[in-house]
Amino acid sequence: MQFITQFLLPFLLWLPKVNRETLKADLVAGLTGAVIVLPQGVAFATIAGLPPEYGLYTAMVTPIVAALFGSSWHLISGPTTAISIVVFSAVSGHAEPGSATFIQYTLTLTFLAGVYQLAFALARLGVLVNFVSHTVVIGFTAGAAILIATSQMNQIFGVEVARGESFLVTWFDIIQQLPQMNVYVFTVAILTLVIALVLKTWVKRLPNLLLALVAGSVIAYLLGGKEVGIKLVAEIPAHLPPLSMPDFSLATIKMLAPQAFAVALLGLIEAVSISRAIASKSHQRIDGNQEFFGQGLSNIVGSFFSSYAGSGSFTRSGLNYTSGAQTPLSAIFAAILLALIILLVAPLTAYLPIPAMAGVIMLVAWNLVDFGHIKKIFQTSRAETSILLTTFFATLFLELEFAIYLGVLLSLILFLARTSIPDVVSLVPTTEPATGKSILVNKYRDERLPECPQLKVVRIDMSVYFGSANHIQNRLHYMSEQQGYKRILVIGSGINFIDLTGAEMLEQESARFKAAGGGLYFAGLKRKVNTFIHKGHFDEHIGSDFFFETKHEAIAQITRTILDHNYCHHCALRVFQECHQPPLTPPEPAKV
Repeated sequence: MQFITQFLLPFLLWLPKVNRETLKADLVAGLTGAVIVLPQGVAFATIAGLPPEYGLYTAMVTPIVAALFGSSWHLISGPTTAISIVVFSAVSGHAEPGSATFIQYTLTLTFLAGVYQLAFALARLGVLVNFVSHTVVIGFTAGAAILIATSQMNQIFGVEVARGESFLVTWFDIIQQLPQMNVYVFTVAILTLVIALVLKTWVKRLPNLLLALVAGSVIAYLLGGKEVGIKLVAEIPAHLPPLSMPDFSLATIKMLAPQAFAVALLGLIEAVSISRAIASKSHQRIDGNQEFFGQGLSNIVGSFFSSYAGSGSFTRSGLNYTSGAQTPLSAIFAAILLALIILLVAPLTAYLPIPAMAGVIMLVAWNLVDFGHIKKIFQTSRAETSILLTTFFATLFLELEFAIYLGVLLSLILFLARTSIPDVVSLVPTTEPATGKSILVNKYRDERLPECPQLKVVRIDMSVYFGSANHIQNRLHYMSEQQGYKRILVIGSGINFIDLTGAEMLEQESARFKAAGGGLYFAGLKRKVNTFIHKGHFDEHIGSDFFFETKHEAIAQITRTILDHNYCHHCALRVFQECHQPPLTPPEPAKV
Protein backbone atom coordinates (compact mmCIF):
# COMPACT_ATOMS: atom_id res chain seq x y z
CA MET A 1 0.00 0.00 0.00
CA GLN A 2 2.82 2.39 0.86
CA PHE A 3 4.52 1.63 -2.47
CA ILE A 4 1.30 2.39 -4.41
CA THR A 5 0.82 5.65 -2.50
CA GLN A 6 4.38 6.74 -3.23
CA PHE A 7 4.04 5.84 -6.90
CA LEU A 8 0.67 7.55 -7.45
CA LEU A 9 1.22 10.45 -5.03
CA PRO A 10 5.00 11.05 -4.97
CA PHE A 11 4.60 14.67 -3.91
CA LEU A 12 3.76 13.37 -0.42
CA LEU A 13 7.47 12.56 -0.07
CA TRP A 14 8.73 16.14 -0.52
CA LEU A 15 5.72 18.16 0.64
CA PRO A 16 6.70 17.92 4.36
CA LYS A 17 10.07 19.50 3.50
CA VAL A 18 8.41 22.75 2.41
CA ASN A 19 8.98 25.68 4.77
CA ARG A 20 9.37 29.45 4.62
CA GLU A 21 12.98 29.26 3.39
CA THR A 22 12.25 26.72 0.64
CA LEU A 23 9.19 28.67 -0.47
CA LYS A 24 11.26 31.82 -0.87
CA ALA A 25 14.00 29.99 -2.81
CA ASP A 26 11.45 28.23 -5.04
CA LEU A 27 9.61 31.48 -5.74
CA VAL A 28 12.81 33.22 -6.90
CA ALA A 29 13.77 30.23 -9.07
CA GLY A 30 10.22 30.08 -10.45
CA LEU A 31 10.25 33.76 -11.45
CA THR A 32 13.57 33.27 -13.25
CA GLY A 33 12.18 30.25 -15.08
CA ALA A 34 8.99 32.09 -16.09
CA VAL A 35 10.98 34.92 -17.69
CA ILE A 36 13.25 32.48 -19.53
CA VAL A 37 10.45 30.30 -20.91
CA LEU A 38 8.46 33.23 -22.31
CA PRO A 39 10.53 33.66 -25.50
CA GLN A 40 11.41 29.95 -25.61
CA GLY A 41 7.76 28.89 -25.54
CA VAL A 42 6.92 31.16 -28.48
CA ALA A 43 9.99 29.97 -30.40
CA PHE A 44 9.35 26.28 -29.79
CA ALA A 45 5.71 26.53 -30.85
CA THR A 46 6.88 28.18 -34.08
CA ILE A 47 9.27 25.28 -34.68
CA ALA A 48 6.40 22.84 -34.07
CA GLY A 49 4.24 24.61 -36.66
CA LEU A 50 1.75 25.80 -34.03
CA PRO A 51 0.47 29.26 -33.09
CA PRO A 52 2.86 30.90 -30.56
CA GLU A 53 0.46 30.65 -27.62
CA TYR A 54 0.55 26.84 -27.69
CA GLY A 55 4.18 26.85 -26.57
CA LEU A 56 3.20 29.02 -23.61
CA TYR A 57 0.19 26.83 -22.79
CA THR A 58 2.53 23.84 -22.74
CA ALA A 59 4.90 25.71 -20.41
CA MET A 60 1.97 26.40 -18.03
CA VAL A 61 0.37 22.95 -17.84
CA THR A 62 3.01 20.21 -18.24
CA PRO A 63 5.48 21.53 -15.60
CA ILE A 64 2.83 21.43 -12.87
CA VAL A 65 1.75 17.83 -13.54
CA ALA A 66 5.32 16.57 -14.11
CA ALA A 67 6.52 18.27 -10.91
CA LEU A 68 3.75 16.72 -8.81
CA PHE A 69 4.03 13.19 -10.20
CA GLY A 70 7.68 12.89 -11.32
CA SER A 71 10.70 12.01 -9.18
CA SER A 72 13.12 14.87 -9.87
CA TRP A 73 13.00 17.94 -7.61
CA HIS A 74 14.62 20.20 -10.18
CA LEU A 75 13.39 19.03 -13.60
CA ILE A 76 11.35 21.63 -15.48
CA SER A 77 9.12 20.13 -18.15
CA GLY A 78 7.52 21.93 -21.07
CA PRO A 79 8.17 22.55 -24.75
CA THR A 80 11.60 21.57 -26.07
CA THR A 81 13.35 22.02 -29.40
CA ALA A 82 13.85 18.33 -30.21
CA ILE A 83 10.24 17.38 -29.38
CA SER A 84 8.96 20.41 -31.29
CA ILE A 85 10.71 19.48 -34.52
CA VAL A 86 9.57 15.85 -34.23
CA VAL A 87 5.99 17.04 -33.71
CA PHE A 88 6.23 19.23 -36.81
CA SER A 89 7.71 16.37 -38.85
CA ALA A 90 5.05 13.92 -37.64
CA VAL A 91 1.99 16.10 -38.23
CA SER A 92 2.94 18.35 -41.15
CA GLY A 93 2.55 15.46 -43.58
CA HIS A 94 -1.12 15.13 -42.60
CA ALA A 95 -2.27 18.76 -42.20
CA GLU A 96 -1.27 22.34 -42.98
CA PRO A 97 0.90 23.73 -40.12
CA GLY A 98 -1.02 26.21 -37.99
CA SER A 99 -4.44 25.02 -39.18
CA ALA A 100 -7.21 23.77 -36.88
CA THR A 101 -6.69 20.21 -38.17
CA PHE A 102 -2.94 20.45 -37.52
CA ILE A 103 -3.60 21.60 -33.95
CA GLN A 104 -6.06 18.78 -33.26
CA TYR A 105 -3.70 16.17 -34.72
CA THR A 106 -0.92 17.57 -32.52
CA LEU A 107 -3.13 17.27 -29.43
CA THR A 108 -3.92 13.66 -30.41
CA LEU A 109 -0.23 12.94 -30.92
CA THR A 110 0.45 14.40 -27.47
CA PHE A 111 -2.24 12.26 -25.86
CA LEU A 112 -0.94 9.08 -27.50
CA ALA A 113 2.65 9.87 -26.49
CA GLY A 114 1.46 10.31 -22.91
CA VAL A 115 -0.38 6.98 -23.02
CA TYR A 116 2.78 5.23 -24.23
CA GLN A 117 4.82 6.85 -21.45
CA LEU A 118 2.25 6.00 -18.81
CA ALA A 119 2.12 2.40 -20.02
CA PHE A 120 5.93 2.18 -19.75
CA ALA A 121 5.70 3.47 -16.17
CA LEU A 122 2.96 1.05 -15.11
CA ALA A 123 4.89 -1.83 -16.70
CA ARG A 124 7.99 -0.75 -14.71
CA LEU A 125 10.02 -0.32 -17.90
CA GLY A 126 12.04 2.68 -16.69
CA VAL A 127 15.19 0.64 -17.20
CA LEU A 128 14.64 0.77 -20.97
CA VAL A 129 16.07 4.28 -21.13
CA ASN A 130 19.42 2.82 -20.04
CA PHE A 131 19.62 0.98 -23.36
CA VAL A 132 19.45 4.20 -25.37
CA SER A 133 22.97 5.42 -25.94
CA HIS A 134 23.65 9.05 -25.02
CA THR A 135 25.44 9.24 -28.37
CA VAL A 136 22.10 8.68 -30.13
CA VAL A 137 20.64 11.70 -28.33
CA ILE A 138 23.70 13.83 -29.19
CA GLY A 139 23.56 12.83 -32.86
CA PHE A 140 19.82 13.38 -33.07
CA THR A 141 19.88 16.79 -31.39
CA ALA A 142 22.77 17.91 -33.61
CA GLY A 143 20.80 16.88 -36.69
CA ALA A 144 17.65 18.50 -35.27
CA ALA A 145 19.63 21.71 -34.74
CA ILE A 146 20.54 21.79 -38.45
CA LEU A 147 16.91 21.17 -39.41
CA ILE A 148 15.69 23.89 -37.04
CA ALA A 149 18.17 26.37 -38.50
CA THR A 150 17.14 25.33 -42.02
CA SER A 151 13.45 25.84 -41.20
CA GLN A 152 14.17 29.46 -40.20
CA MET A 153 16.23 30.47 -43.23
CA ASN A 154 13.24 31.73 -45.19
CA GLN A 155 12.31 33.99 -42.26
CA ILE A 156 15.89 35.25 -41.97
CA PHE A 157 16.27 36.07 -45.68
CA GLY A 158 12.65 37.09 -46.25
CA VAL A 159 12.03 34.57 -49.04
CA GLU A 160 9.19 32.09 -49.66
CA VAL A 161 9.91 28.37 -49.24
CA ALA A 162 7.30 25.62 -49.43
CA ARG A 163 6.68 23.86 -46.11
CA GLY A 164 7.34 20.15 -45.71
CA GLU A 165 10.13 19.94 -48.29
CA SER A 166 13.19 17.79 -47.65
CA PHE A 167 16.41 19.18 -46.20
CA LEU A 168 18.22 19.37 -49.54
CA VAL A 169 15.25 20.75 -51.49
CA THR A 170 14.72 23.48 -48.89
CA TRP A 171 18.33 24.63 -49.17
CA PHE A 172 18.16 24.48 -52.97
CA ASP A 173 15.10 26.77 -52.94
CA ILE A 174 16.73 29.18 -50.48
CA ILE A 175 19.96 29.46 -52.48
CA GLN A 176 17.97 30.06 -55.68
CA GLN A 177 16.08 32.95 -54.03
CA LEU A 178 19.00 34.62 -52.30
CA PRO A 179 19.23 37.39 -54.91
CA GLN A 180 15.65 38.38 -53.94
CA MET A 181 16.25 38.42 -50.19
CA ASN A 182 14.78 41.24 -48.08
CA VAL A 183 17.66 43.25 -46.58
CA TYR A 184 15.45 44.72 -43.83
CA VAL A 185 14.29 41.27 -42.72
CA PHE A 186 17.86 39.96 -42.79
CA THR A 187 19.08 42.95 -40.72
CA VAL A 188 16.46 42.41 -37.98
CA ALA A 189 17.24 38.66 -37.76
CA ILE A 190 21.03 39.04 -37.65
CA LEU A 191 21.03 41.97 -35.18
CA THR A 192 18.68 40.07 -32.87
CA LEU A 193 20.99 37.07 -33.01
CA VAL A 194 24.09 39.20 -32.34
CA ILE A 195 22.44 41.00 -29.41
CA ALA A 196 21.38 37.66 -27.88
CA LEU A 197 24.95 36.34 -28.25
CA VAL A 198 26.51 39.48 -26.73
CA LEU A 199 24.13 39.42 -23.77
CA LYS A 200 24.72 35.72 -23.22
CA THR A 201 28.50 36.21 -23.29
CA TRP A 202 28.87 39.40 -21.29
CA VAL A 203 25.74 39.76 -19.13
CA LYS A 204 24.88 36.19 -18.20
CA ARG A 205 22.46 37.07 -15.39
CA LEU A 206 20.01 38.86 -17.70
CA PRO A 207 17.40 36.99 -19.83
CA ASN A 208 19.29 37.37 -23.10
CA LEU A 209 16.62 35.88 -25.37
CA LEU A 210 13.86 38.08 -23.99
CA LEU A 211 15.96 41.25 -24.20
CA ALA A 212 17.12 40.34 -27.71
CA LEU A 213 13.48 40.00 -28.84
CA VAL A 214 12.69 43.42 -27.35
CA ALA A 215 15.70 44.89 -29.17
CA GLY A 216 14.66 43.17 -32.40
CA SER A 217 11.18 44.68 -32.09
CA VAL A 218 12.67 48.17 -31.70
CA ILE A 219 14.99 47.65 -34.70
CA ALA A 220 12.09 46.42 -36.84
CA TYR A 221 10.03 49.50 -35.87
CA LEU A 222 12.91 51.85 -36.73
CA LEU A 223 13.43 50.17 -40.11
CA GLY A 224 9.77 50.57 -41.07
CA GLY A 225 8.08 47.38 -39.83
CA LYS A 226 5.37 45.97 -42.08
CA GLU A 227 5.91 48.68 -44.71
CA VAL A 228 9.33 47.18 -45.62
CA GLY A 229 8.12 43.57 -45.53
CA ILE A 230 8.89 42.69 -41.89
CA LYS A 231 6.15 40.31 -40.73
CA LEU A 232 4.94 40.40 -37.12
CA VAL A 233 3.79 37.63 -34.81
CA ALA A 234 0.04 37.58 -34.22
CA GLU A 235 -1.11 38.81 -30.82
CA ILE A 236 -1.14 36.04 -28.22
CA PRO A 237 -4.53 35.65 -26.48
CA ALA A 238 -4.40 37.02 -22.94
CA HIS A 239 -6.05 34.08 -21.21
CA LEU A 240 -5.23 30.79 -19.53
CA PRO A 241 -4.92 27.53 -21.52
CA PRO A 242 -8.38 26.73 -22.90
CA LEU A 243 -9.92 23.28 -22.80
CA SER A 244 -9.27 21.14 -25.87
CA MET A 245 -10.18 17.72 -27.18
CA PRO A 246 -7.88 15.34 -29.10
CA ASP A 247 -9.29 13.43 -32.06
CA PHE A 248 -10.07 9.93 -30.82
CA SER A 249 -11.22 8.51 -34.14
CA LEU A 250 -9.69 5.15 -34.95
CA ALA A 251 -8.30 6.41 -38.27
CA THR A 252 -6.44 9.31 -36.61
CA ILE A 253 -5.06 7.14 -33.81
CA LYS A 254 -3.87 4.55 -36.32
CA MET A 255 -2.28 7.30 -38.43
CA LEU A 256 -0.40 8.99 -35.56
CA ALA A 257 0.43 6.01 -33.29
CA PRO A 258 3.86 5.24 -34.83
CA GLN A 259 5.00 8.87 -34.65
CA ALA A 260 3.62 9.18 -31.12
CA PHE A 261 5.84 6.31 -30.03
CA ALA A 262 8.91 8.19 -31.30
CA VAL A 263 7.79 11.35 -29.47
CA ALA A 264 7.23 9.33 -26.29
CA LEU A 265 10.62 7.66 -26.50
CA LEU A 266 12.48 10.90 -27.19
CA GLY A 267 10.62 12.68 -24.39
CA LEU A 268 11.51 9.98 -21.88
CA ILE A 269 15.16 9.98 -22.94
CA GLU A 270 15.35 13.75 -22.52
CA ALA A 271 13.55 13.82 -19.17
CA VAL A 272 15.44 10.97 -17.51
CA SER A 273 18.89 11.97 -18.82
CA ILE A 274 18.40 15.59 -17.69
CA SER A 275 17.07 14.47 -14.31
CA ARG A 276 20.07 12.23 -13.76
CA ALA A 277 22.53 14.90 -14.90
CA ILE A 278 21.17 17.37 -12.33
CA ALA A 279 20.79 14.68 -9.66
CA SER A 280 24.52 13.99 -9.92
CA LYS A 281 25.02 17.52 -8.55
CA SER A 282 22.09 17.67 -6.13
CA HIS A 283 22.73 14.10 -4.84
CA GLN A 284 19.10 13.16 -5.32
CA ARG A 285 18.01 9.67 -6.30
CA ILE A 286 16.03 9.50 -9.54
CA ASP A 287 13.38 6.82 -10.11
CA GLY A 288 13.10 6.20 -13.86
CA ASN A 289 9.65 4.62 -13.60
CA GLN A 290 8.33 7.53 -11.56
CA GLU A 291 9.73 9.98 -14.11
CA PHE A 292 7.97 8.00 -16.85
CA PHE A 293 4.74 8.31 -14.86
CA GLY A 294 5.09 12.07 -14.41
CA GLN A 295 5.94 12.71 -18.07
CA GLY A 296 3.14 10.49 -19.34
CA LEU A 297 0.52 12.03 -17.07
CA SER A 298 1.66 15.57 -17.96
CA ASN A 299 1.23 14.91 -21.68
CA ILE A 300 -2.16 13.24 -21.23
CA VAL A 301 -3.48 16.09 -19.08
CA GLY A 302 -1.83 18.68 -21.34
CA SER A 303 -3.61 17.37 -24.43
CA PHE A 304 -6.93 18.45 -22.83
CA PHE A 305 -5.57 21.93 -22.03
CA SER A 306 -4.25 23.04 -25.45
CA SER A 307 -0.71 21.82 -24.76
CA TYR A 308 1.46 19.86 -27.14
CA ALA A 309 4.04 17.20 -26.25
CA GLY A 310 6.58 18.31 -23.68
CA SER A 311 9.56 16.91 -21.87
CA GLY A 312 12.38 18.00 -19.61
CA SER A 313 14.29 21.11 -20.65
CA PHE A 314 18.02 21.07 -19.92
CA THR A 315 18.30 24.87 -20.08
CA ARG A 316 15.39 25.59 -17.74
CA SER A 317 16.14 22.67 -15.43
CA GLY A 318 19.79 23.67 -15.09
CA LEU A 319 18.79 27.27 -14.46
CA ASN A 320 16.22 26.11 -11.90
CA TYR A 321 18.90 24.25 -9.95
CA THR A 322 21.49 27.03 -10.11
CA SER A 323 18.82 29.55 -9.07
CA GLY A 324 18.52 27.73 -5.75
CA ALA A 325 15.30 25.74 -6.19
CA GLN A 326 14.69 23.40 -3.25
CA THR A 327 11.52 21.50 -4.17
CA PRO A 328 9.33 20.86 -7.25
CA LEU A 329 7.25 23.87 -6.16
CA SER A 330 9.69 25.97 -8.18
CA ALA A 331 8.30 24.42 -11.40
CA ILE A 332 4.74 25.09 -10.23
CA PHE A 333 5.62 28.70 -9.36
CA ALA A 334 7.23 29.16 -12.79
CA ALA A 335 4.05 27.97 -14.53
CA ILE A 336 1.78 30.20 -12.40
CA LEU A 337 4.01 33.27 -12.81
CA LEU A 338 4.17 32.68 -16.58
CA ALA A 339 0.36 32.70 -16.68
CA LEU A 340 0.31 36.02 -14.81
CA ILE A 341 2.91 37.51 -17.16
CA ILE A 342 0.90 36.41 -20.21
CA LEU A 343 -2.25 38.02 -18.85
CA LEU A 344 -0.35 41.30 -18.48
CA VAL A 345 1.91 41.47 -21.56
CA ALA A 346 0.10 39.35 -24.18
CA PRO A 347 -0.97 42.39 -26.28
CA LEU A 348 2.69 43.40 -26.66
CA THR A 349 3.47 40.25 -28.65
CA ALA A 350 1.70 41.80 -31.63
CA TYR A 351 4.82 43.97 -32.03
CA LEU A 352 7.17 40.97 -32.14
CA PRO A 353 8.86 40.57 -35.56
CA ILE A 354 9.03 37.08 -37.03
CA PRO A 355 12.65 37.67 -38.24
CA ALA A 356 13.64 38.48 -34.63
CA MET A 357 12.03 35.18 -33.58
CA ALA A 358 14.04 33.44 -36.31
CA GLY A 359 17.26 35.00 -34.99
CA VAL A 360 16.52 33.75 -31.47
CA ILE A 361 15.67 30.27 -32.78
CA MET A 362 19.02 30.18 -34.59
CA LEU A 363 20.77 30.66 -31.24
CA VAL A 364 18.60 27.97 -29.68
CA ALA A 365 19.59 25.61 -32.50
CA TRP A 366 23.28 26.41 -32.05
CA ASN A 367 23.06 25.64 -28.33
CA LEU A 368 21.62 22.23 -29.15
CA VAL A 369 24.89 21.02 -30.68
CA ASP A 370 27.08 19.49 -27.97
CA PHE A 371 30.46 20.18 -29.57
CA GLY A 372 32.42 19.00 -26.51
CA HIS A 373 30.85 15.54 -26.47
CA ILE A 374 31.02 15.23 -30.26
CA LYS A 375 34.76 15.94 -30.21
CA LYS A 376 35.28 13.43 -27.40
CA ILE A 377 33.33 10.76 -29.29
CA PHE A 378 35.41 11.27 -32.45
CA GLN A 379 38.61 10.98 -30.39
CA THR A 380 37.76 7.93 -28.32
CA SER A 381 35.49 5.46 -30.12
CA ARG A 382 34.93 4.43 -33.72
CA ALA A 383 31.78 2.53 -32.76
CA GLU A 384 30.26 5.54 -30.99
CA THR A 385 31.32 7.75 -33.90
CA SER A 386 29.41 5.50 -36.31
CA ILE A 387 26.32 5.71 -34.08
CA LEU A 388 26.64 9.50 -33.92
CA LEU A 389 27.05 9.96 -37.67
CA THR A 390 24.32 7.47 -38.56
CA THR A 391 21.81 9.18 -36.28
CA PHE A 392 22.91 12.63 -37.43
CA PHE A 393 22.55 11.95 -41.15
CA ALA A 394 19.37 9.92 -40.66
CA THR A 395 17.90 12.94 -38.88
CA LEU A 396 18.75 15.16 -41.83
CA PHE A 397 17.67 12.91 -44.68
CA LEU A 398 15.08 10.46 -43.25
CA GLU A 399 11.88 10.78 -41.24
CA LEU A 400 12.77 12.01 -37.76
CA GLU A 401 11.05 9.21 -35.87
CA PHE A 402 12.88 6.67 -38.04
CA ALA A 403 16.17 8.41 -37.25
CA ILE A 404 15.57 7.85 -33.54
CA TYR A 405 14.72 4.19 -34.08
CA LEU A 406 17.75 3.71 -36.33
CA GLY A 407 20.12 5.26 -33.78
CA VAL A 408 18.69 3.18 -30.95
CA LEU A 409 18.83 0.00 -33.06
CA LEU A 410 22.44 0.63 -34.09
CA SER A 411 23.52 1.34 -30.50
CA LEU A 412 21.90 -1.93 -29.36
CA ILE A 413 23.53 -3.87 -32.21
CA LEU A 414 26.96 -2.50 -31.32
CA PHE A 415 26.33 -3.22 -27.65
CA LEU A 416 25.47 -6.82 -28.47
CA ALA A 417 28.50 -7.01 -30.74
CA ARG A 418 30.77 -5.91 -27.90
CA THR A 419 29.27 -8.30 -25.36
CA SER A 420 29.33 -11.18 -27.85
CA ILE A 421 33.15 -11.17 -27.83
CA PRO A 422 34.13 -11.39 -24.16
CA ASP A 423 37.72 -11.61 -23.06
CA VAL A 424 38.81 -15.16 -22.21
CA VAL A 425 41.96 -14.33 -20.26
CA SER A 426 44.73 -16.84 -19.67
CA LEU A 427 45.85 -16.74 -16.04
CA VAL A 428 49.21 -17.82 -14.69
CA PRO A 429 50.37 -18.10 -11.08
CA THR A 430 53.01 -15.83 -9.60
CA THR A 431 54.09 -14.62 -6.17
CA GLU A 432 52.94 -11.27 -4.85
CA PRO A 433 56.11 -9.37 -3.80
CA ALA A 434 54.57 -7.65 -0.77
CA THR A 435 52.97 -10.68 0.87
CA GLY A 436 54.64 -13.68 -0.76
CA LYS A 437 51.21 -15.13 -1.54
CA SER A 438 50.52 -17.00 -4.74
CA ILE A 439 48.19 -15.09 -7.08
CA LEU A 440 46.87 -15.51 -10.61
CA VAL A 441 47.64 -12.76 -13.13
CA ASN A 442 46.92 -12.13 -16.80
CA LYS A 443 49.58 -13.93 -18.85
CA TYR A 444 49.79 -11.01 -21.28
CA ARG A 445 51.10 -8.78 -18.51
CA ASP A 446 54.25 -10.87 -18.38
CA GLU A 447 54.81 -13.32 -21.21
CA ARG A 448 57.80 -14.83 -19.37
CA LEU A 449 55.57 -16.42 -16.71
CA PRO A 450 55.09 -20.12 -17.56
CA GLU A 451 51.77 -21.96 -17.75
CA CYS A 452 51.09 -25.43 -16.43
CA PRO A 453 51.35 -27.88 -19.36
CA GLN A 454 48.43 -29.95 -18.02
CA LEU A 455 46.00 -27.37 -16.59
CA LYS A 456 44.89 -24.22 -18.41
CA VAL A 457 43.44 -21.54 -16.10
CA VAL A 458 41.19 -18.93 -17.75
CA ARG A 459 38.84 -16.16 -16.66
CA ILE A 460 35.77 -15.15 -18.69
CA ASP A 461 35.29 -11.42 -18.36
CA MET A 462 31.67 -11.01 -19.35
CA SER A 463 28.32 -12.74 -19.35
CA VAL A 464 27.85 -16.17 -20.90
CA TYR A 465 24.67 -15.83 -22.96
CA PHE A 466 23.32 -16.55 -26.44
CA GLY A 467 25.37 -13.75 -27.97
CA SER A 468 28.72 -14.77 -26.49
CA ALA A 469 28.34 -18.55 -26.29
CA ASN A 470 29.77 -19.20 -29.75
CA HIS A 471 32.87 -17.05 -29.13
CA ILE A 472 33.59 -18.73 -25.80
CA GLN A 473 33.11 -22.17 -27.35
CA ASN A 474 35.56 -21.30 -30.13
CA ARG A 475 38.14 -20.19 -27.56
CA LEU A 476 37.75 -23.47 -25.63
CA HIS A 477 38.16 -25.42 -28.86
CA TYR A 478 41.33 -23.46 -29.68
CA MET A 479 42.79 -24.24 -26.24
CA SER A 480 42.04 -27.91 -26.53
CA GLU A 481 42.80 -28.54 -30.20
CA GLN A 482 45.55 -26.00 -30.94
CA GLN A 483 47.22 -25.70 -27.53
CA GLY A 484 46.64 -29.34 -26.53
CA TYR A 485 44.93 -28.84 -23.16
CA LYS A 486 42.63 -31.57 -21.88
CA ARG A 487 41.85 -29.84 -18.57
CA ILE A 488 40.69 -26.23 -18.30
CA LEU A 489 39.75 -24.41 -15.10
CA VAL A 490 37.31 -21.51 -15.64
CA ILE A 491 37.48 -18.80 -12.97
CA GLY A 492 33.92 -17.44 -12.88
CA SER A 493 34.42 -14.22 -10.92
CA GLY A 494 33.96 -12.17 -14.13
CA ILE A 495 30.74 -13.90 -15.22
CA ASN A 496 27.81 -11.69 -14.20
CA PHE A 497 25.06 -13.56 -15.97
CA ILE A 498 24.42 -16.86 -17.71
CA ASP A 499 21.41 -17.92 -19.78
CA LEU A 500 20.13 -21.25 -21.03
CA THR A 501 22.16 -21.16 -24.26
CA GLY A 502 25.35 -20.37 -22.35
CA ALA A 503 24.77 -23.11 -19.77
CA GLU A 504 24.01 -25.68 -22.44
CA MET A 505 27.19 -24.72 -24.29
CA LEU A 506 29.28 -25.26 -21.14
CA GLU A 507 27.58 -28.61 -20.56
CA GLN A 508 28.36 -29.61 -24.14
CA GLU A 509 32.00 -28.56 -23.80
CA SER A 510 32.30 -30.43 -20.50
CA ALA A 511 31.14 -33.62 -22.20
CA ARG A 512 33.67 -33.07 -25.01
CA PHE A 513 36.56 -32.63 -22.54
CA LYS A 514 35.49 -35.75 -20.59
CA ALA A 515 35.40 -37.79 -23.80
CA ALA A 516 38.98 -36.70 -24.46
CA GLY A 517 40.07 -37.92 -20.99
CA GLY A 518 40.08 -34.48 -19.36
CA GLY A 519 37.58 -32.08 -17.87
CA LEU A 520 36.16 -28.55 -17.75
CA TYR A 521 36.24 -27.21 -14.20
CA PHE A 522 34.63 -24.14 -12.62
CA ALA A 523 35.59 -22.09 -9.57
CA GLY A 524 34.48 -18.85 -7.94
CA LEU A 525 31.11 -18.57 -9.69
CA LYS A 526 28.90 -15.75 -8.45
CA ARG A 527 25.83 -16.67 -6.44
CA LYS A 528 23.41 -15.63 -9.19
CA VAL A 529 25.25 -17.79 -11.75
CA ASN A 530 25.52 -20.69 -9.33
CA THR A 531 21.80 -20.52 -8.58
CA PHE A 532 20.90 -20.63 -12.28
CA ILE A 533 23.17 -23.62 -12.91
CA HIS A 534 21.73 -25.45 -9.91
CA LYS A 535 18.08 -24.74 -10.84
CA GLY A 536 18.71 -25.99 -14.37
CA HIS A 537 20.46 -29.12 -12.98
CA PHE A 538 23.51 -28.34 -15.09
CA ASP A 539 25.77 -29.05 -12.10
CA GLU A 540 24.28 -32.57 -11.95
CA HIS A 541 24.79 -33.16 -15.67
CA ILE A 542 28.37 -31.85 -15.64
CA GLY A 543 29.19 -33.37 -12.24
CA SER A 544 29.36 -31.71 -8.84
CA ASP A 545 33.06 -32.65 -8.52
CA PHE A 546 33.79 -30.25 -11.41
CA PHE A 547 32.64 -27.21 -9.37
CA PHE A 548 34.67 -25.54 -6.61
CA GLU A 549 33.99 -22.67 -4.22
CA THR A 550 37.34 -20.93 -4.69
CA LYS A 551 40.17 -20.97 -7.22
CA HIS A 552 42.68 -22.02 -4.54
CA GLU A 553 40.54 -25.01 -3.60
CA ALA A 554 40.15 -25.91 -7.27
CA ILE A 555 43.88 -25.74 -8.08
CA ALA A 556 44.80 -27.70 -4.95
CA GLN A 557 42.28 -30.45 -5.67
CA ILE A 558 43.06 -30.73 -9.38
CA THR A 559 46.85 -30.76 -8.98
CA ARG A 560 46.79 -33.32 -6.16
CA THR A 561 44.19 -35.79 -7.41
CA ILE A 562 43.50 -35.26 -11.11
CA LEU A 563 46.70 -34.28 -12.94
CA ASP A 564 49.08 -36.94 -14.28
CA HIS A 565 51.72 -37.08 -11.56
CA ASN A 566 54.03 -39.15 -13.72
CA TYR A 567 54.19 -36.10 -15.98
CA CYS A 568 54.54 -33.80 -12.97
CA HIS A 569 57.72 -35.57 -11.73
CA HIS A 570 59.45 -34.86 -15.03
CA CYS A 571 58.08 -31.31 -15.34
CA ALA A 572 60.66 -28.57 -14.82
CA LEU A 573 58.07 -25.75 -14.61
CA ARG A 574 55.98 -26.72 -11.54
CA VAL A 575 54.11 -23.38 -11.67
CA PHE A 576 51.69 -24.01 -8.80
CA GLN A 577 52.75 -24.07 -5.15
CA GLU A 578 51.00 -27.43 -4.84
CA CYS A 579 53.49 -28.84 -7.38
CA HIS A 580 56.22 -28.61 -4.71
CA GLN A 581 54.20 -30.27 -1.94
CA PRO A 582 54.05 -34.05 -1.35
CA PRO A 583 52.52 -36.52 -1.73
CA LEU A 584 52.88 -36.98 -5.46
CA THR A 585 52.68 -40.38 -7.08
CA PRO A 586 56.24 -41.54 -7.80
CA PRO A 587 57.09 -42.18 -11.41
CA GLU A 588 56.54 -45.70 -12.68
CA PRO A 589 59.73 -47.80 -12.85
CA ALA A 590 61.13 -48.24 -16.30
CA LYS A 591 60.20 -51.54 -17.91
CA VAL A 592 63.08 -53.95 -18.53
